[in-house]
Amino acid sequence: MIPLILFVLLGLVILVLFEVRARKQAREQDAEVSAPAGTSDEGCCGQHLVCERETLLQTNAEIIYYDDEELDALAGTDPENFTKEQHQMVTDVFQSLMEKDVPGWCRSLQLRNIALPQDIREEALMIVRERRTKGVL
Repeated sequence: MIPLILFVLLGLVILVLFEVRARKQAREQDAEVSAPAGTSDEGCCGQHLVCERETLLQTNAEIIYYDDEELDALAGTDPENFTKEQHQMVTDVFQSLMEKDVPGWCRSLQLRNIALPQDIREEALMIVRERRTKGVL
């Protein structure tokens, strides 16, 4: 009887540990785009779209254009309200970028108050994650 109780308790402990881990990963994914205030220069905190050291929240606020000046017309517009033509305009610019330019482009858009449509944002995040995994960022 005691071994059965111990076995059930062990199973419960393992279940709780998996649940805690899953919740932690979900919180990390939810916080991925917002940058915490106290990140160090030594490494990327991993909590935002692109590494602070590389591009996103550096103190210099210089806007770099990626032959995308036409996107300035979208500043302050909710991407869910983009027309098909506006969405296509963002898609065309995104598809013309080299992979290494995606983090800088995202920073440029953020500085210009231009939000990405969800599908493009997810693809940009995937590219940034892959680059970070490869050690490029």
